[in-house]
Amino acid sequence: MSETIFDVIVIGAGPVGENVADRILHGGLTAAIVERELVGGECSYWACMPTKALLRDAAALRAARALPGARQAITGDLDATAVLRRRDGFASNWDDAGQVDWLEGAGVTLFRGQGRIGGERTVDVVGVDDVDDVVTTLQARHAVVVATGSSARIPAIPGLIDARPWTSREAASAHTVPERLAIIGGGVVGTEMATAYTALGAQVTLVSLDGILPTVEPYAAEYVMDSLKESGVALHPRSEPAEVHRDESGTVHLTLVDGTTIVSDEILVAAGRTPNTSQLGLEHVGLTPGQWLHVDDSLRVVDAAESTVGGGWLYAAGDVNRRALLTHHGKYQARAVGDLIVARAQGTQVDLSPWGRHAVTADDRAVTQVIFSDPEVVAVGLTLRAATEAGLDVRAVEHDLDAVAGAALHADGYHGRASMVVDQARNVIVGFTAVGPDVAELVQAAAIAIAGEVPLDRLWHAVPAYPTVSEIWLRLLETYGREG
Repeated sequence: MSETIFDVIVIGAGPVGENVADRILHGGLTAAIVERELVGGECSYWACMPTKALLRDAAALRAARALPGARQAITGDLDATAVLRRRDGFASNWDDAGQVDWLEGAGVTLFRGQGRIGGERTVDVVGVDDVDDVVTTLQARHAVVVATGSSARIPAIPGLIDARPWTSREAASAHTVPERLAIIGGGVVGTEMATAYTALGAQVTLVSLDGILPTVEPYAAEYVMDSLKESGVALHPRSEPAEVHRDESGTVHLTLVDGTTIVSDEILVAAGRTPNTSQLGLEHVGLTPGQWLHVDDSLRVVDAAESTVGGGWLYAAGDVNRRALLTHHGKYQARAVGDLIVARAQGTQVDLSPWGRHAVTADDRAVTQVIFSDPEVVAVGLTLRAATEAGLDVRAVEHDLDAVAGAALHADGYHGRASMVVDQARNVIVGFTAVGPDVAELVQAAAIAIAGEVPLDRLWHAVPAYPTVSEIWLRLLETYGREG
C-alpha cells in the first residue's frame, strides 16, 4: 500500500472531472484524478459524441431532400455501415489514449481503479492495474470532488434484466442495426435513438408511460411526435410495460399492461438515470451508497439535514448532484467549483452571489438543451409551466417559424415554431423554446438573453440579420408587443 498527497483529488475522469482538475491546475494547485473506466467518460464514448455522429448523416440527408436542386443529386439511402464507421471515429474507437495524453500534458496525475472515500480527505484507489487487492491511498490537502456521473436506470419490469436490454451505451456503440428495435422511454435518449435507428433502417417501436419529451413545451413535443409517426415509428405514448421476455431464438417480446405485445430483435431502455455512487464509500462520511449527492450553492455535499458533510472538504459536480444532467452544465459546474476550491485554499474572496464567478446560477435559471430529434428542439431556461409553478408573473408568446423568411429559404416546407416566456415584473425573458430543422443554432442567443437578463426594451436593438432563422426573435418581440 502506497500513499500520495495532492491538493485536490477528483473521482471520475469524464469531461466534468477533467475540467475540475484543469481549473485546479490553472489555480496553481496540484490535482489527481481517479478513473475506473475510460478517461473521457460517458460523453466521449457512449453519449454526446457518438450519438450525435449517429444522427448527423440522416439530418444532412433530410436537409438535402428539402431542397429541390439538391434532391435531384441524391440517388440512394444512408449507408449504415459508413455511418457506424464515422461514429466509431468520434468515439476514438473506445480507446482513451488521446485523453490520457491530454491529462498527462496538463500535469494531472491519473490513477486507474475504483475510487472510494476512505475517511476525511482520503480516497482509496481499489483495483489498480486491474488487480483487485491492490490499493493506493490518496490524501487531499484541500478537497475531494466526486464527478462520477450517472448510468442508465433499469426499471423493475418483470423479465427485463434477463432479456439483456440495451441501455444508452449499447445503442451508442452497436456495430449492427437491428431489424426491429423496441424502446422503453420517450425522453431525450428515447426520441434521439428512435430518430437515429429509424433513419438507419430499423423498424422502431417506442413505448413511454410519460409521453414524448414530457419536460419541454407541449407544442414542441407534438412536433417531434408527429415527425416520429411520419417516419414510421410505432408510438405507444401513455403506455406501461408489463413484462419482457427474450426467447431461445433471441427475439424479444414486450407485453404492455393493455395486453399489446411488441416483438423486436433488441430492446433499449431509456427510462432515466441513476447516480454512480454505489461503490464510492459514502458510508464512511455518513451517506447512503447509491444515492444522488445533494449539494449547497458552492457544490459542497450536504446531508438530508442540509448540513455540510465532513466539514466541507467533499464536493460533487456534474450528473451525480442531479442539478442539470447535461454534459455542458457539468463542465460549467466544474469550472466554477474548481476556481472556488482554489479561492478557498488560497484565502481569496469567494463570490457566490447570483451570476457571481463561483456561482452556478445558470443551473437554476438558464439551463440550455438541444434535443437532436427530427425536428430539433431547443430549450433554454423555464417552460411556461415551470415559471408559473415558481410563482413568476409570466406571459408566453409563440410564433410559427414557417413564416420567417430565413426558415423558408433554409428548406422547402419548413415547419417549426418558437416561443418565449416573459417575466412581466422585470420585463425579461426567462424561457425560450424552438422546434424545427436546425434550430440548435438559436440556443446561444437565447442563453445570452436569459443569463444576461436583457430587458425586452434592449432586445429590440439586437437586430437579427435578414434573411436568417434568427429573425424569429423580432417576430416574437412584435407578437409580445401586440398582445400586450
